[in-house]
Amino acid sequence: MSAATPAEALASDYRRAPLGRPFAAQLASTGLANLGDGILGTLAPLLALSLTGSPTQISLLSAATWLPWLVLGLAAGVVIDRVDRRRVQVVALAVRAGVLGVGAWLGATAGLTMVWLVMLVLAYGATEVFADLGATSIVPDLVPAERLSAANGRVIGVQQVANSFLGAPLAGGLVVLGAGIGFGTSAALAALAALVLAVGMRGDFRKAPGDVGADRPSALTEVRAGLRFLFAHPVMRPLVIAGSVMNFALTGYFAVFVLWAVGPGSAIGLTEAQYPLMMLGFAAGAVLGSLLAERTQHWLGELLTVKATLVISIVLLLVPVWWPDPWVVAAALAAVGVTNTIGNVIAQSWRQRLVPGHLLGRVGGASRTLGLGLMPLGALAGGVGAERYGLAATFVGAVVLSLAAWVYLITRVRPGTIRTADAGLSS
Repeated sequence: MSAATPAEALASDYRRAPLGRPFAAQLASTGLANLGDGILGTLAPLLALSLTGSPTQISLLSAATWLPWLVLGLAAGVVIDRVDRRRVQVVALAVRAGVLGVGAWLGATAGLTMVWLVMLVLAYGATEVFADLGATSIVPDLVPAERLSAANGRVIGVQQVANSFLGAPLAGGLVVLGAGIGFGTSAALAALAALVLAVGMRGDFRKAPGDVGADRPSALTEVRAGLRFLFAHPVMRPLVIAGSVMNFALTGYFAVFVLWAVGPGSAIGLTEAQYPLMMLGFAAGAVLGSLLAERTQHWLGELLTVKATLVISIVLLLVPVWWPDPWVVAAALAAVGVTNTIGNVIAQSWRQRLVPGHLLGRVGGASRTLGLGLMPLGALAGGVGAERYGLAATFVGAVVLSLAAWVYLITRVRPGTIRTADAGLSS
């Protein structure tokens, strides 16, 4: 009798083992760090409005957020694979607390300028690259393989709650108290997140403890090894390519969606105050999806779940074009949040299961450099497309491009593809 693959073991007994206390510490740290993310993500644009009226200068905040992934993603992957992944997170979060502490001092002394604000966001983004890669790469070391979907679902759920439901509203109150209080609160949360990991998680999470000195390959060699593995893998290659194309298309979609939704002349006709409430439905759906991911995978199987949830989430984005009623659009966006998150949870679990532990950092860094690197280009394409062809055509074009990426994914990744990859990893 042949041994069961990890996917078959998961399907037969997906509640077999608890997630454990080390994962609880990681999850608590993630929640605290993302609460700070939610605060800063709302606080920085609000502060920028008080410093400049230039759309170009304000847009620099978005560029500063994503630029570190383009510049540091591959190098950070090498670091994550070389050193203790717990320590990387602790150091990154501690540095983040220091960066935000500088922001608190500038805000309290009226020294905050637009240049300083962009620099602070840029430095914050650099810490995010290391902290986030360390957090996603360490999860397989904390939980049993058959519980990866459950663990990733909880991580994404906590991220959504902390960012959207707690951080953003809290930032609205903190900005009234002043930039110093806002930055100071985020700094305290980053420091507390580092402390939780330092105290609540023990052990060495280094994947190559003996790979030092003259025996260690160069960083460039390690980057090449990660890229070679990624683009040769029968599951990871189509997953990253399809995901990157979808990121490009959907970033373009949502970059101009506010013009379709807000204002007396818009298709949906929301006010500025109503728009965040409608988008909050997407976050609520994402939280629900994170809770349903493991059970849905158990019912349908992981590949069918990914196929179904991704295509549903894509097609639902046509609803605002076909039926621009506020309540209908809100329900559709909530459903997009549910289905998209379920698919993303399983896709992330694939990466954690199918990539050898010593390559997780480099493969994660390479995939995010490609996936996140296309997002600013997608936003630009969405704006240009809307100017030239109109909003509705831009939305339909984004959906068509996403569907093409979905077709590519499902024709390249089949049940036998995953079984072969599982068998190759365990052999």
